[in-house]
Amino acid sequence: MDTKSTIHAIVIKRLKAYQAASLAIYAHPETSNHEYFAQETLTELLAEDGFSITKDVAGHPTGFTAAYKARKSGPVIVFLAEYDALPGIGHACGHNLFGTTSSLAAVALKSVIDTVGGEVRVYGTPGEEGGENGSAKASFVREGFFKDVDAALCVHASRDGHILTCPSLACAPVDIQFHGKASHAASAPEKGINALDAVIAVYNSINALRQHLTSDVWIHGIITHGGDVPNVVPDYAAAKFYLRAATAPTLDAVYKRVEDIVRGAALSTGATGSMTPSQNRVDNTVITPSFDAVYAKELTAFGLTAEPPASVKSIGSTDVGNVSQVVPTIQPQIRISPSPIAGHSEAFKKAAGSKMGLDSVALGGEVLARTALRLMTEPALLASIQAEHRAQVARQSNPGVTEHD
Repeated sequence: MDTKSTIHAIVIKRLKAYQAASLAIYAHPETSNHEYFAQETLTELLAEDGFSITKDVAGHPTGFTAAYKARKSGPVIVFLAEYDALPGIGHACGHNLFGTTSSLAAVALKSVIDTVGGEVRVYGTPGEEGGENGSAKASFVREGFFKDVDAALCVHASRDGHILTCPSLACAPVDIQFHGKASHAASAPEKGINALDAVIAVYNSINALRQHLTSDVWIHGIITHGGDVPNVVPDYAAAKFYLRAATAPTLDAVYKRVEDIVRGAALSTGATGSMTPSQNRVDNTVITPSFDAVYAKELTAFGLTAEPPASVKSIGSTDVGNVSQVVPTIQPQIRISPSPIAGHSEAFKKAAGSKMGLDSVALGGEVLARTALRLMTEPALLASIQAEHRAQVARQSNPGVTEHD
């Protein structure tokens, strides 16, 4: 039996177990960094399939690594697994499918790894939807988990058809806080320092900054605290902002400009200000077209075609971008509904638990494994993908904003 036939046989053999895991995770939704059930469900299966498991990694108790290394040397391939749900609505982003698809792909590739050589890993990365200590892939990158990795792969449930890796925005979620001095707002306002005035100054200054930013930069935020009662000068005020940009270098420059705004508001009001990350920063996704082309080619073996992203306008952010900054990475999208559906909706949630959703575990797992196999058995192909990736990272520019001298 050749390697692709072996991969197919393992997918068929283990499919019911991983589909059952998808449904179990679907029925037990857990939000960012609380995915203990999902972690246990996936790691139990991977251990059963011969992987060495490590839990509580990279500062995330619900994170994990699963690894199998052949005696014969070769490339190191990582399948990225997500399994967090959205607050309130549950698995309306399809991460119950995401984690099991990547895990099944790893199991399928493991079935031939002793023949072709190398190492296959699954990185269980919690909190893709953000929140406190969210976007765990950034932690995995920062802690060096990708230093010896040759390529990373995953697929995401799609809102509309089979689509190649989409662009995503770099995003820095920040908390802005000011501390002032309380005083009676009528009898002794001159003795107070108004922290709310400082937050309002920041909000208005960011609004003024927008006209000097290009269309690849977005800033949006809310005031989360502005005082407690009207007759007391607020001694504490706070806001949350998301700073987004098309590239990481542009985001760096935007971040510095907003830091300057915070410092200016502190100087003008006398309040003490701070701007700190509210979670891991998320970088933009670096597209490596030749890597996507391998996935697209393998998908055609199933009579399917992956389309290029239709537009870069309606995009958000994902911590897959952080991985793509350091190794070649793909995250194609896979159909789970016969007609277009909105992400993060009840319709998407229903599709993530449907038969078509569960069928995507088989398709995605096998196509990912076949794509990885190509990289492991064709050294020139892997080298060319890595070279293109390096060029794509270097090509990132900073057109949206400039720093002040």
